[in-house]
Amino acid sequence: MARKRLAVLISGRGSNLQSLIDACAAPGYPAEIVVVLANVAGVQGLARAEQAGIPTVVVSHKDFAGREDFEDAVHAAIAAAQADLVCLAGFMRILTDGFIKRWHNRLINIHPSLLPAFRGLHTHERALEAGVRFAGCTVHFVRPAMDDGPIIVQAAVPIRPDDDADALAARVLEQEHRIYPLAVRLIAEGRVRVVGERVLIDGARVPDGALINPAG
Repeated sequence: MARKRLAVLISGRGSNLQSLIDACAAPGYPAEIVVVLANVAGVQGLARAEQAGIPTVVVSHKDFAGREDFEDAVHAAIAAAQADLVCLAGFMRILTDGFIKRWHNRLINIHPSLLPAFRGLHTHERALEAGVRFAGCTVHFVRPAMDDGPIIVQAAVPIRPDDDADALAARVLEQEHRIYPLAVRLIAEGRVRVVGERVLIDGARVPDGALINPAG
């Protein structure tokens, strides 16, 4: 089976991009990155891609009068690379309904919370303020509403009594780097189906037991 062709969209340092680069370099991984697109020139993520020999494109939103024109240019760059799955990895632009519908069920995002909780920004601060016992991260198909869409993979992280936002963010980020390549692999293997607005995964292994926090 042909490898899934990925376009990765970034705006910054590209740590989740790096996790995908590393996964794609492993023998037998069923996907490859064919283009990395940034809306900001000179960001670290572009250097990561160039070091890995991956083509890069910069499409600055500042060069366009409106969002639709910007997104048309983004779409054209993705299509030119013949990508068939778009991965948002810290892409700090809100996409219009029109762009999202063009890539329906072929556009995924990673968000640093256990969706549907804590959509938007400052997720770790809000989780600590709310007093929840678990935080985490989610990979999902993108829908027009912010941080909404069928959930593919989640990872949960216990919140510790001495956590601040930075410490919690660092632990969640470690799990982001695990679950984004996992989600891409499941999609690339053809195991992911969207039924209604729910993801079903063929042959999925579900962990046993439960996580309890505090444990005693």
